[in-house]
Amino acid sequence: MSKGLAQIMKQAQMMQQKMGKLQEQAAERTAEVTSGGGAVTAVVNGKNQVLSLVIKKEAVDPEDVEMLQDLVITAINEALKKVHQEMSEEMSKITGGLSIPGLF
Repeated sequence: MSKGLAQIMKQAQMMQQKMGKLQEQAAERTAEVTSGGGAVTAVVNGKNQVLSLVIKKEAVDPEDVEMLQDLVITAINEALKKVHQEMSEEMSKITGGLSIPGLF
């Protein structure tokens, strides 16, 4: 095996190890987002799990359940978007900007 090819293989192996570590850390990485002026707060992690959801009493209106549903959906979706963006930025540092499908 040529020195150049051996070096490429070594770099690929190191990149794979770093990517694996980042994926393991995904559960530890969190994002918190509020919607409705702070009426709803969602915290999610990099594994697409909702860790907490806080709804202030003022946001609960039995006559307008749809608004509360929208606030919850918005908070969760924005938190997921935020944590995925952070994970993508970290992955980009590892891959040197190379886009690898299926990774964050």
